[in-house]
Amino acid sequence: MNVPSQFLFTVCQHGAEDVLKAEFATTWPDWRLSYSRPGFVTWKLPGDCTLAPDFDIRSVFARAHGFSLGKLSGDLANELAARVWSLVEGSPNERLAVDHIHVWQRDEEVPGVRGFEPGRTVLADEAAALIRDAQPEPTDDRRLPINRTARSGEAVLDCVLVEPNEWWVGWHRATTLPTRWPGGVPLIQTESEIISRAYLKLAEALRWSQLPMAKGDLCAEIGSAPGGAAQLLLERGMYVLGVDPAEMDEQILANPSFAHLRARASEVKRSEFARVRWLLADANLAPEHTLDAVEAIVAQDDTHVRGLLLTLKLPEWELASRIPAYLDRVRSWGYKYVRARQLAFNRQEICVCALKNRGMRRFKPKGPIRRKRK
Repeated sequence: MNVPSQFLFTVCQHGAEDVLKAEFATTWPDWRLSYSRPGFVTWKLPGDCTLAPDFDIRSVFARAHGFSLGKLSGDLANELAARVWSLVEGSPNERLAVDHIHVWQRDEEVPGVRGFEPGRTVLADEAAALIRDAQPEPTDDRRLPINRTARSGEAVLDCVLVEPNEWWVGWHRATTLPTRWPGGVPLIQTESEIISRAYLKLAEALRWSQLPMAKGDLCAEIGSAPGGAAQLLLERGMYVLGVDPAEMDEQILANPSFAHLRARASEVKRSEFARVRWLLADANLAPEHTLDAVEAIVAQDDTHVRGLLLTLKLPEWELASRIPAYLDRVRSWGYKYVRARQLAFNRQEICVCALKNRGMRRFKPKGPIRRKRK
């Protein structure tokens, strides 16, 4: 069933609005910009436009999206919550019945700036509870879950707190994993203090990519210092080969499943990567230089890297126009399944995941990697 809608909302990283608009000018040239705030953009669709509830928005920079039902303004949260259901009842989709409630605030900062990290907030959870309590004629078995991961296929009522007194209401059908998360942000819980933000970025990347990495796999990471990503991989029981001329955190160096090659990737013998099955890169380099370093490894006949997780820095937003070329280059190495997304915990960068063959047999390393001389 296709859904008639005049407006669509999109959520992106704070500061990525212009690059999102440029992306949509190519992908959806008939859509017209309607309203924009940092991290939040709405679109007016052509009058005859109908979209399937599970349509693919085909965007690298849209973290979340949905059919817009309208904007609410007011000073009393409980009154706004009651008015949410008036918008739902007035929806042009007569069969709209929601299974879940997602409420979130648009990003206040770029992730990592002044301690800001995206995700659930007390204010958003309180607003979600008010919306649920205001639902007309709820039954005991119909108390809607709020701000949890939705199931695939569920209809989700969305409420974006663009400002404390300005709520935008919409809905979407949960399909892909990010569309099941509130605002497209996964809940990441850590067992111990993290060494760096790379831990958060990799935790999200692994969930989004669904790469079949498992305990005992051998991973190599280009740009591993100080060790946030390695920390997560080691927690999951993997062996890690860290490639970085900078110093690693002491607790990472003390782990027998970690080996440090204190050098740039171009200075490392290719034979060091012979048994690596997963290659990660998060180096402070221009995208072309990161891809050069990775290609020099995966293009060798004696390496058999099954999958990649690459962070491509975008020091200038104009580089976003080259993303299709970057992905084509990765495909040229023999990786059939290549996707890109600006993760919620990314900064001015994107994550690229690539897999050679989903049906490849699992690799089981014979034992711990040997310790490398620092």
